[in-house]
Amino acid sequence: MTIPAPHGPAADGVRRITVLSGGYGGAKFVQGLLALVRERPEPVEVTVVANTADDLWLHGLKVCPDLDTVMYTLGGGLDTDRGWGRREETWSVKQELEAYGVEPTWFGLGDRDVATHLVRTEMLEAGYPLSAVTEALCRRWQPGVRLLPMTDDRVETHIVVDDPDQPSGQRAVHFQEYWVRLRAEVPARAVVVVGLDKATPGPGVVDALLDADVVLVPPSNPVVSVGTVLGVPGVRDALRETGAPVVGLSPIIGGHHLRGMAEQLLTALDVEVSAAGVAEHYGARTAGGVLDGWLVDSTDADAVDRLRGAGIRCEAVPLLMTDVRATAAMAEAALGLAAR
Repeated sequence: MTIPAPHGPAADGVRRITVLSGGYGGAKFVQGLLALVRERPEPVEVTVVANTADDLWLHGLKVCPDLDTVMYTLGGGLDTDRGWGRREETWSVKQELEAYGVEPTWFGLGDRDVATHLVRTEMLEAGYPLSAVTEALCRRWQPGVRLLPMTDDRVETHIVVDDPDQPSGQRAVHFQEYWVRLRAEVPARAVVVVGLDKATPGPGVVDALLDADVVLVPPSNPVVSVGTVLGVPGVRDALRETGAPVVGLSPIIGGHHLRGMAEQLLTALDVEVSAAGVAEHYGARTAGGVLDGWLVDSTDADAVDRLRGAGIRCEAVPLLMTDVRATAAMAEAALGLAAR
């Protein structure tokens, strides 16, 4: 498929693009971005700073869902029907663990996927930081981007839910349990990111923000994907200091998310579930936030004036990532807004 190359101001002077990404939504956006920039005569370096607060230890293995989703998606190995894990997967290990009665049974690791986690865990236990491990794994997948963990430190997102069996009436569960086992079908009362306040940005993260020509915030979950990246001490400061325009794309269309649990988690933070509400949650850079520009879907065009009044340059364009061509058009619109 040939994607029309960007033209005019959107193409001028852009050599380094940094993207703050969660899992599937962020990976799909970067896929479209790469299809766009590969048609340009000048090389463009794309760096992806990925959320690691969804990570967990499972059966003695270090599992990094967002890092792997970006790596598999861009490397051609993702199961696109599920939106996670490897394609052409088998499940012998999962079935054997269930036969032994080993919990948790609600989180399945496929046999091909287990190989990634085995390599990662072995390298971590040998003393390599997560950033170095990720670089090594990417040599196998060749994702076409520089993939950076947001931090090498252990950070885990937990969601507080109601539990009448607890004296407090609530308990905290790991984000993966909330998403996979509970299917985000119970109210989220609070979001607690353990270790985030003591984390430091991973190697290369701050430089990728300061040295970028454009920083893009794709339509990933604003609370547990982009929100955790922004929560790493030093990341917001770098975004406020960078000379690059920072442009985001709304994950909310017509008052709803399209995939995931953004509505539940935004509600837990008392953030308005709307394209404008998410942009105001990130905030205008002129008012201490992180955004210069924001794209909303055409159905949310009534938010444009509101956000411009809040100091965020805003435009309405189609934001459905139906295929690579549509996603590339979104990326081009974001670059165009950054240029203006």
